[in-house]
Amino acid sequence: MTGYLDTASAEPLHPAAREALLAALERGYADPRRLHHPGRDARLLLENARAVVAECLGVRSDEVGFTASGTDAVHRGLLGLVSARRSRGDGVVHTAVEHSSVLHAVGWRPSPAHVAVGVDRDGRVDPEEVAAAARNPGVVAVAVQAANQEVGTLQPVDDLDLPDDLPLFVDAAAAVGRVPLPRRWSALAASAHKWGGPPGVGVLAVRRSARWTTPFPGDDGLDQPGGFADVPGALAAAAALQAVLADREETAARQHRLVERVRAAAAALPDTEVVGHPVERLPHLVTFSCLYVGGDELVAGLDRRGFAVASGSACTASSLEPSHVLAAMGALTHGNVRVSLRRDTTEDEVDAFCSALVECVTEIRAGAGL
Repeated sequence: MTGYLDTASAEPLHPAAREALLAALERGYADPRRLHHPGRDARLLLENARAVVAECLGVRSDEVGFTASGTDAVHRGLLGLVSARRSRGDGVVHTAVEHSSVLHAVGWRPSPAHVAVGVDRDGRVDPEEVAAAARNPGVVAVAVQAANQEVGTLQPVDDLDLPDDLPLFVDAAAAVGRVPLPRRWSALAASAHKWGGPPGVGVLAVRRSARWTTPFPGDDGLDQPGGFADVPGALAAAAALQAVLADREETAARQHRLVERVRAAAAALPDTEVVGHPVERLPHLVTFSCLYVGGDELVAGLDRRGFAVASGSACTASSLEPSHVLAAMGALTHGNVRVSLRRDTTEDEVDAFCSALVECVTEIRAGAGL
């Protein structure tokens, strides 16, 4: 499908990742913990991947680990910060629009000290509200995402005024490779398939200055969390991230211009609401909700016209449950569509999508007698 516009779910494999993956499959099959030559060879590749990702994130290589997925990285990162401070409490302050993996991690260890902080109509949290909640008794960690995975809104992470001894967890899966990352965090999680790396590779970065302990049994910290390392996957993820960052500014500028066309086309439709911050947002993503149109109908109609988009909550679209993000923003949850551009999406493709969108919405509404 040439009209793949769902890169917020998964970006197509970057050519740099494909090349690195094929090369590493020949050398990176052995257990990196073994002392024989194939094991040492795999260890060398794994350490190289850690060094590249660390440089891209602006951290030390021993502060980076590869996990089985972005969700796994979120769970290990956030729960590890909480586990290291259990003697002081178990409460987590988080925004109401966090990714479901963060909400599931918080819910896994119920606590009366947990606090969900609301957001405004654009999906942005108030730093002062977070800071006030963070000073509640029993709170031992704060979780604020770098950018929202559904509406693209950037969060003011670096404006948070938190106690010096309170760790901050940042889910950066939607932001890595797209925009500059927040400077202030204790642990950070990301997912390689979001930037054109292979699926099944997550990244967890933990500052050496942070108190963090592995939250699950049998782990080896950040060296090889979760067991046997996917060395080819890690190397491919690193290659893709390095390539994406080299072109980030140029790609972001082009995508911003193209997304403005989609935003304008959606806003011109009657009874349609474009959501997310108009300026402080990811460059490649736009979400809108159409009244009197089912999200599943719109996705299916656009799919028939050759365009792949997403609807519903970013991680529960298959169940067609209303988006908790849109609900927290006070936005329409019916007829929701998220469009996210590829790095090589063209102007002609965007223009064709805008035309298909108008046709599809008009057709569905006419079929309903509207």
